[in-house]
Amino acid sequence: MSRYLSGWLLVLAVVLIPSLALAQACPEWSVVRAGRELSALSERLAGWDDAYYRQGQSPISDALYDQARARLAAWQRCFPGVVQGVAADDARPAGPLRHPVAQTGLAKLEGEAAVRRWLVRRGEVWVQPKVDGVAVTLVYEQGHLVRAVSRGDGQYGQDWTSAARRIPAIPTWLPEAIDAILQGELHLRLVDHVQAEAGTAGARSAVIGLLARESLDIEAARRIGLFVWDWPDGPATMGERLAGLKRLGFGEAVALTRAVTSLAEVVRWREDWYRGPLPFATDGVVLRQGGRPPGSAWEAEPPNWAAAWKHPPREALAEVRDVAFRIGRTGRITPLLHLRPVELGGRTIRRVGLGSLARWQALDLRPGDQVVIALAGLTIPRLERVAWRAAERPVIVPPDPAAYHALSCLRLSPGCQAQFVERLAWLGGPQGLDMAGVGQGTWQALVEAGLVSGLLDWRALDEQALRRAHGIGEVRARTLVAAFAATREASFSRWLQALGAPPGVEATLPADWATLSGLGRGDWAALPGVGPTRAQAQVDFFTHPQVKILARRLGEAGIEGF
Repeated sequence: MSRYLSGWLLVLAVVLIPSLALAQACPEWSVVRAGRELSALSERLAGWDDAYYRQGQSPISDALYDQARARLAAWQRCFPGVVQGVAADDARPAGPLRHPVAQTGLAKLEGEAAVRRWLVRRGEVWVQPKVDGVAVTLVYEQGHLVRAVSRGDGQYGQDWTSAARRIPAIPTWLPEAIDAILQGELHLRLVDHVQAEAGTAGARSAVIGLLARESLDIEAARRIGLFVWDWPDGPATMGERLAGLKRLGFGEAVALTRAVTSLAEVVRWREDWYRGPLPFATDGVVLRQGGRPPGSAWEAEPPNWAAAWKHPPREALAEVRDVAFRIGRTGRITPLLHLRPVELGGRTIRRVGLGSLARWQALDLRPGDQVVIALAGLTIPRLERVAWRAAERPVIVPPDPAAYHALSCLRLSPGCQAQFVERLAWLGGPQGLDMAGVGQGTWQALVEAGLVSGLLDWRALDEQALRRAHGIGEVRARTLVAAFAATREASFSRWLQALGAPPGVEATLPADWATLSGLGRGDWAALPGVGPTRAQAQVDFFTHPQVKILARRLGEAGIEGF
């Protein structure tokens, strides 16, 4: 894992982050609010940096960190005169031990064009999987492991020597009595892990958790693997280094380091490692020039002789633009976040559902908050977590759950349009009367035109009346009249489903309205699969005044069963 440390690389990150967050205009903030928002983001970034560099933790992925850095830089360009009220950076080292050779980190290449440009300027190039774990420096003297240092800030890190000596993947003694400095990744051992399907699977966090234990037991230690990705004081050429690493017992990295001469080969290995089984999680590939400076010349910043090409991101940072509440046919309230558009998995994501009102209340999301979005099953956007909250948060009043239930909004009335339209959509949909070509948009237009305020008003509409609705012309009106007329042939059970009768009615059919409306709670409860709760729901439905009016109208119209 690497982070951009120098100023020019931060600027480069802003330029190269492609379309995870689509180009946005500058926020319409006052200078005072801009100062508060920039400070909030700066403080969050500082907290992430401290957790990563000094505590060895990884609270956020590289991709999200880069997006947040890009967001801050964009806001700074929008408000150049705003001074951020952020505490000064604590310049203490990230740990007590200095790396004998700096951990460099990696610059990130965005897309095939950037990889091609990187390749053409170099000769011998090798590619490896970019293992998703935690970086470590191992120091051997005369073949004996004397020190293990966490990455920290690349110059200083924590002392992991005690834990390292308990990890079987890290040899305490090398087969040769040599001095060697090795850099690599401690990773969670996985079996046939396919990155494209399983993602990171929390592998990095799991390794961090194991290493944070006061005492690393043998069973836990066996779960940690080691991928040695460089030997700073080793042989001059990659071929010699790989041969030496294999001889010393570090075969995992050797088997997965491949020479490449073209972009096509890099693309092939990246795809193979993304979609094929590996013993660890990855987040891309690393390109390494075979020849590079000696370790004594390395610095704690990305070099020009190695770079990373990340896998397609599985998460994106998105700003909440608005919070809406959908009221379904049964009165269920579902919060919906409207987002500033972001690209993820080749799709533009503009909204994401929260599932329940309780979840929205627990998260307390407001416009301006920044959230992490992922794709469930690679297709459905889902909210992962809150990244940070806006400094100014408007008041949002959600619908009252007590006002909406399975029998509310059977007619159009104030506050009822959303649920009423959902009822109409159900009535005309495949689970109801299955009206050909009649969808929610049609019902919305009819309601907004004042043509439908009851669940059965549409039955009386002719072509002339229908043409008063927005978007309905002569041909469309004729089609709708035909679809409405066809419902006269629908069965009694279809009509009951269309009106929203609770599940369980089918157990009593064939029957008619008079029979079903005469059943009491005990009668319903005695039926197979109904039970007390459903029995009460049936009684409530068949005795509701509005439902009885609907049934009477259908009976007067000669509909079967009513």
